[in-house]
Amino acid sequence: MTKFAFVFPGQGSQAIAMLDGFAGNPVVAQTVAEASEALGFDLGKLIAEGPKEELDLTTNTQPVMLTAAVATYRAWIAAGGAVPSVVAGHSLGEYSALVAAGVISFKDAVPLVRFRAQAMQEAVPVGQGTMAVVLGLSDDDVRAACAEAAAAGGVVEAVNFNAPAQVVIAGDTAAVERACEIAKGKGAKRAMKLPVSAPFHSSLLKPASDRLRDYLANITFTAPQIQLINNVDVAVLTDPAAIKDALVRQAAAPVRWVETVQKIAADGITKVVECGPGKVLMGLTKRIDANLVGDAIYDQATLERVLSELK
Repeated sequence: MTKFAFVFPGQGSQAIAMLDGFAGNPVVAQTVAEASEALGFDLGKLIAEGPKEELDLTTNTQPVMLTAAVATYRAWIAAGGAVPSVVAGHSLGEYSALVAAGVISFKDAVPLVRFRAQAMQEAVPVGQGTMAVVLGLSDDDVRAACAEAAAAGGVVEAVNFNAPAQVVIAGDTAAVERACEIAKGKGAKRAMKLPVSAPFHSSLLKPASDRLRDYLANITFTAPQIQLINNVDVAVLTDPAAIKDALVRQAAAPVRWVETVQKIAADGITKVVECGPGKVLMGLTKRIDANLVGDAIYDQATLERVLSELK
């Protein structure tokens, strides 16, 4: 059988009715019910009906995306899908990967990501920090643009290395805006702010990391049952304490997605399947390594198609 990896999406892939394609799937319904119970409110109603403003609040988006991704993974396993050789997740998606790998229980993960979202949001007052995507420049040129902008005051850093010539920057709003202009001057095709409420993965999120460390001290982690590549070190860890430490650092450190996908390919994997809402990571996979086959499972039809292809 083809060796394959599962990758889990992060914030930004959420959409109203994103689980409607699994209507009637008892495993998905049960997973949403579990999440609702863990949080004390009807998460299923929020996913199915919105409103969009509520769905897009970081404190809701993070548990919603975790729930949708884990529900999709559980549906895959329940349908007879094989366990992937490797898992990884983009930013928040790493928590879905941890649940899939058996490191953390779903019951613990749901309130954990809600707490993470709150800590990240509260680390920087709304409006003071932002993020932007820079297209068409090398990683080094983006870093140089950030350094030049930061020299005039404020923090701005390259924080998401998503694909070749696609880097997200984050920091103080004014510094990010300056960096965008400098990047355009260096030949960037585009440099535009993203509709986010905080400068995720920048050093400004250090207070969130500290709060996460305290929270995680009371959560049980176990050794992964599936090889898991983390964001912050692009490393495969087996020690639960080391996994926790990497997760703490992840909140205020860059997401090294290009290297993560390259490591998946180096492990002899030929197919990378995005598990959960959206197809963002599938698109990035093909741009990072043309030899990899990218696919996505986001409803019952795609699940059954991928299942028949991999059997």
